[in-house]
Amino acid sequence: MIFGQSTPPNIIYILADDMGYGDVSAYNPNTPIKTPNIDAIAKQGMRFTDAHSGSAVCTPTRYGILTGRYAWRSKLQNGVLWSYDSALITPNRLTVAKLLKQQGYKTACIGKWHLGLNWSTDANGTINHLNKITGGPNDLGFDYSYIITASLDIPPYVYFENQQLTTTSLDSIQANSGLGFWRSGVIAKDFEHTQVLDKTTQKAVDFIQQNSAHPFFLYLPLSAPHTPILPTAAFAGKSKTNEYGDFLIMTDAMVGRILKALKDRGIEKNTLLIFTSDNGASPTSDFKALKAAGHDPSYSLRGTKSDIYEGGHRIPFIAQWPNAIQSGTINNSVICLTDLMATCADLTHSTLAANTAEDSYSLVPLLAPKRNKVYQRTATVHHSIDGKFAIRKGKWKLIFANGSGGWSSPTEKQALKQQLPPIQLYDLSTDQKENFNIASKFPEVVQQLSRELHSIIVNGRSTKGAIQPNDPALKFNPMEIINNN
Repeated sequence: MIFGQSTPPNIIYILADDMGYGDVSAYNPNTPIKTPNIDAIAKQGMRFTDAHSGSAVCTPTRYGILTGRYAWRSKLQNGVLWSYDSALITPNRLTVAKLLKQQGYKTACIGKWHLGLNWSTDANGTINHLNKITGGPNDLGFDYSYIITASLDIPPYVYFENQQLTTTSLDSIQANSGLGFWRSGVIAKDFEHTQVLDKTTQKAVDFIQQNSAHPFFLYLPLSAPHTPILPTAAFAGKSKTNEYGDFLIMTDAMVGRILKALKDRGIEKNTLLIFTSDNGASPTSDFKALKAAGHDPSYSLRGTKSDIYEGGHRIPFIAQWPNAIQSGTINNSVICLTDLMATCADLTHSTLAANTAEDSYSLVPLLAPKRNKVYQRTATVHHSIDGKFAIRKGKWKLIFANGSGGWSSPTEKQALKQQLPPIQLYDLSTDQKENFNIASKFPEVVQQLSRELHSIIVNGRSTKGAIQPNDPALKFNPMEIINNN
């Protein structure tokens, strides 16, 4: 029984791509860009104000969502995967999809994958796109998959349905520039960049319609509003800002189609629907033009996608489940996207082995507090594109970087030239914009958080349990940095 129900809930996880904290009007009342469908989820459910992605960029965040483990424990310790990189999630690792499939759920992954694939090659080592791929969703617990391989600006531009190319006809495409940027590379004859968001959303609607008679898990990682920023004609000019604003409205409309599908099938009350983003907003959206039009994608948080600062990883996170979550509630707890795994285990009364979900805490006590359980997370680790670390505990955030650890100024190169210190401490209760580094004033806090981060790293987990190995040993040691400065 779950909250007195005999039927377990359907679970839908909608993951926007590069949608900033301020890109949702439920979070940003001053924006001229309105997102009524996402806002409706907030009205119906619970809006989290201090939610964080596992990384400030997409591949590592996606790894954490599906495994409940920080990606810096894997072989990917900075950056993201590229076009033909191999699968990041190892075959023996438990995923959310495997967990729920074991509990009788129908499982589907539809949208942007970006976790690597194992490609077939010809005798000369050339990638053969027509052969079946491995290491993708269907090998990791998903019954059905319909994916693009990575971000919509990274080739190859193809669809794989259940790990098989959807066409045998391939061509090449030249790079595109501006807000509609994409790289040159292989493209399938049935692939048009402007159709991807609509096409994958329709596949998701079809899955809901076909599987509404029994519990299902739908992982829907959208391709938007990441570049190429390509709002269709129906949304052009709607935001009265720029193409990015229009693309946000289009993305919100796709969420509306999912909500409608649930209502049409009469299953919205017993569906846990979570809407969130994989990291902060990207500066490719043209922050200058947006701010001139009255919209701040980062909602005045410091930094953007890629950064160790809050703008890089603080994200919108909204959950609705009418049968269990009280409508219109706001939660200020610090949570992380790695928490999905433990949440699903809790919902299905599953036991997680010691070598699974090492950084995942069940959100059920927050979503339905009447259960008299307590959310267990005490500290959260943040990670930037450059592989820089931060640890958050309560009001304190300790950063091990001279600068942003990403694309924002000062970059690490700029910060080193400016001789900025390698340690930054911020009190987010009074300095949410991270303007005042107070590390020198609170050496005891710096020591305490450094020890805790070191423990989280060397123990191979942040949750309670037996020590686990990190895949490769991490060279980063916070105590060495503290002791040398």
